[in-house]
Amino acid sequence: MPRKKKIQEPTTPQELSKLNDKTTQNPTIRKYHVSADSKSIVGLKKRRRILRIVLGAVVAVLLIIFIISMLVSKWGDLVIEIDRPLQNKGIVLSTDPEFKTKSVALSAQQVQNVTNITYSWLPTDLDTSKDGEHNGKNYVAYTFYCKNEGDEKLDYDATLDITGVAKHADEACRVMVYKNGEPNIYAKGKMDKPDEPEEDATKFVDDKVVMTTNTKEFKPGDVDKYTIVIWIEGNDKECVDDIRDGWVRMKMLFKVDTEDDTKTPFGDFYDGKIEDDTNNYNE
Repeated sequence: MPRKKKIQEPTTPQELSKLNDKTTQNPTIRKYHVSADSKSIVGLKKRRRILRIVLGAVVAVLLIIFIISMLVSKWGDLVIEIDRPLQNKGIVLSTDPEFKTKSVALSAQQVQNVTNITYSWLPTDLDTSKDGEHNGKNYVAYTFYCKNEGDEKLDYDATLDITGVAKHADEACRVMVYKNGEPNIYAKGKMDKPDEPEEDATKFVDDKVVMTTNTKEFKPGDVDKYTIVIWIEGNDKECVDDIRDGWVRMKMLFKVDTEDDTKTPFGDFYDGKIEDDTNNYNE
């Protein structure tokens, strides 16, 4: 007797949906699909971690470059800087009289393996021959310009300080500062008579300050030219073998000379320190 054919029931929409859903139809497919998603997430996390490491390394390199550039500008053997209040007034520095390049800090490097010389051996055109760093064999020479690019006239001070000394080289050191073509030579007092100046120079202000200068009514557009020359004077009695291989480092700081211009919300500026209302100095 022939077998009776099985009558197929119509497929409902719910069953059709289940048939089309591969993850429901085949558990094995669902298993590997989840595994593939997990691998993708792990890979994404790994790529993000690598990206963070690369970005961190780039930031670290840029920070190191910035620190090195700051050290070069802050710790040269001759540093010239403008303090923040004077910067805010529009005062800028340049080694270019046309001010095509501008800065608030300049730096010159020392001369290596120097021997003592005397003033008469120096070139006579040190203030006019070249701008920027133009050291000679046994002397430092640096020419730069200071300009008022602000919108008001002001008064400013410039102080040349000794920031470092080795082997008492400052005892026989000479510093010649040209300001707008006018030269002045400075030296430390005699070692045996510190209060007396050397015969060929004006005495340092004190053991740490070489000289100060003041400019009144520095108007917008005005430019002051400076040349600083440093050498070891062979005719100085303190020019002895004991200072051989010694060195001197200096810094010239430009700052406003009126009290109101040095005010800040935290107190007054005094050579990089702040004085509060209790007259306590804070770094």
